[in-house]
Amino acid sequence: MLWRFARPHTIVGTTVSIVALYAIARASHAPSAGVADLAGTLVAGWTVNVFIVGINQLEDVEIDRINKPELPIAAGELTSSAAWWIVGACAVIPLALALTQGTTETVAVAAALAVGWAYSCPPMRLKRFALVAAAAIAVVRTVVVNLGVWLHFAPGGVAPVVWALTAFTLPYSLAIAILKDVPDVEGDRRYGIATFSVRLGARTVIGMGLTALTVAELGMAVAAPFLLDGAGAALLIAGQLGAAALLWWRAARLDLADRAAVTAYYQLVWKLFFWEYALVAGAFVVSA
Repeated sequence: MLWRFARPHTIVGTTVSIVALYAIARASHAPSAGVADLAGTLVAGWTVNVFIVGINQLEDVEIDRINKPELPIAAGELTSSAAWWIVGACAVIPLALALTQGTTETVAVAAALAVGWAYSCPPMRLKRFALVAAAAIAVVRTVVVNLGVWLHFAPGGVAPVVWALTAFTLPYSLAIAILKDVPDVEGDRRYGIATFSVRLGARTVIGMGLTALTVAELGMAVAAPFLLDGAGAALLIAGQLGAAALLWWRAARLDLADRAAVTAYYQLVWKLFFWEYALVAGAFVVSA
């Protein structure tokens, strides 16, 4: 139940991104944190993640009963009061950890918590506004995670490969932000959440997401020879082209009337997001 409350795909994404950035920092011989700092950063990342997804579930109980009835609050398996205790603890823990790690991590954690609150909670409730909601998600995944975590591990400056990874995750994060609402049109329309899927229709949004994902994959493939040497560059190019081909192949066979199939495609996008961090870290280590 608690695992489902934490939305596992987001926890995995946070874990892979933090570990990959740590591996790149170590391989590049940049001044980097030790294993204890990696562990602390992971705990902070996990708890921030639970805060963001948890507060969203607390604010969207009625919507989730239509769109995601399997979630523990919507299903009646977890009370709202218990969920508030979990969310509260997951706001305090990362801030307390960040304060022991310095300014960079404190600012990153505070920014992620603030954006997560503003996304779901009144009076701002940014999720009501499709473009702003997508930008909010992209800012956390792109700027806060990549640059904040990297500068914590390697405070001397941002490596070119990390700038490239940040550029990659911007269109990818925007795609995730708009595609996540495609299976949820019924509940969002009923409760006045004007997502891109509600306003433009599922087919258009899938096309927008696929375009952004393709730009990200091909952009990183083009950049690979300028970032890495030899086998590392070849590995990165092959991985990007393979991911792009898989996205198009699955999209061509996607039945938009099948909610389960659309959800599975969205989960594929998340898996390729995880893959990107592992791929870049692996390619960098090979070239180092």
